Amino acid sequence: MTKDEKRQLQRQRLMGNKAYQTMLVLTRYMDRYHLDALIGVIPGWGDAITLACAVPFVYFSARVIRSVPLTLAVLNNSLRDVLMGMIPFFVGDVIDFFHRANIQNMQMIQGFVDGDETIIRRVNQRAFQSAFVLALLLLLIVLMTWALISFGSYLYSMIASIFS
Repeated sequence: MTKDEKRQLQRQRLMGNKAYQTMLVLTRYMDRYHLDALIGVIPGWGDAITLACAVPFVYFSARVIRSVPLTLAVLNNSLRDVLMGMIPFFVGDVIDFFHRANIQNMQMIQGFVDGDETIIRRVNQRAFQSAFVLALLLLLIVLMTWALISFGSYLYSMIASIFS
């Protein structure tokens, strides 16, 4: 069996994986039909649902492809999408409408599956940057969550004082 035949066989196996099929469906609905932006409107839960939709991408890159740099890039992209979606007053939802993290993740994963040297090289170069950005994004998500909870508590106390 030649190297190309082995690569084609591996490609077919990866594309037949259930997680891969799930990623295709999520990409279609979340980004192409802009469900990501619509779900983001749900206060408190929209961005958590969006983050949960990133799980198949992370699983596939970490457990099926087994690439640490790809996994870091996918996480970086997904967490950036969640952070931008958390911006209040529907600004984050407008950003979600245009920022298509799932499509970008799918392109990176597809590049790895297809053996696209350009994508593989670009993701490998971003590995260190992705690790740093991931730590920063996690910190910012925690801070944004704290700020939103604090702001919500403040609004609640203001409204409660008006009606009491």
